[in-house]
Amino acid sequence: MIDINLIRENPDMVKENIKKKFQDEKLILVDEVKELDEKSRKLQAEGDNLKALKNKLSTSIGELVRENKLDEVDKIKKEVNDLAKRITEIDNELPNINEQINEKMMVIPNIIDKSVPIGEDDSKNV
Repeated sequence: MIDINLIRENPDMVKENIKKKFQDEKLILVDEVKELDEKSRKLQAEGDNLKALKNKLSTSIGELVRENKLDEVDKIKKEVNDLAKRITEIDNELPNINEQINEKMMVIPNIIDKSVPIGEDDSKNV
């Protein structure tokens, strides 16, 4: 399977490689993988940020209880619950996106070695 970093950093080279293999129908996969990868990385970052915020707010609840600020505690608990719901959504969505990425990447051909001559079509490839 091709390395995801190659698609992130040099999608044009990957597309050119696909053309050299006369598999033009697979060109769209590069853009699809790149889009899905960006979405996955954004969701992962959002999830990580939300988890950090949730932990920070959860810690502050104990402090507010000790200070007997129960009105603020209820407000923060609601916010923590909302964060937990969004985190769950992200945690459920990420595996699906990553599975789609892997499925598409399994179809993208590996890079041809520079020493391999390119034939006019599939039947003339070495």
